[in-house]
Amino acid sequence: QVQLVESGGGLVQAGGSLTLSCAASVRTFSSATMGWFRQAPGKEREFVATISWSGGNRYYRESVKGRFTISRDNAKNTVSLQLNSLKPEETAVYYCVAIRGRGFVAGPTVYDVDYWGQGTQVTVSS
Repeated sequence: QVQLVESGGGLVQAGGSLTLSCAASVRTFSSATMGWFRQAPGKEREFVATISWSGGNRYYRESVKGRFTISRDNAKNTVSLQLNSLKPEETAVYYCVAIRGRGFVAGPTVYDVDYWGQGTQVTVSS
């Protein structure tokens, strides 16, 4: 069964940090580009970061560069997103995603994603 299960969301003050984690089933994780999207209230879902199977390639949306870090542990089938210096406008539901069969996908759209997690809420207070 294909599964992506996120954890680690919560409430944090502006400037604070959170670490999001995603546990994937083996079938989902194997050879896949993994990543994170987010969706704020009333806005479209947007790409945040992706990482290649080897971890050697990482790609971020411009607004999070230098503050967010994506990583993966292939032995544990997990992918993480470290969020630092969070801003109130980054309040959103964050989704773990998997993209299979196309090598590394740097800046995917929602249509590129094969599997979605259920999402985890990140709330940044001002």
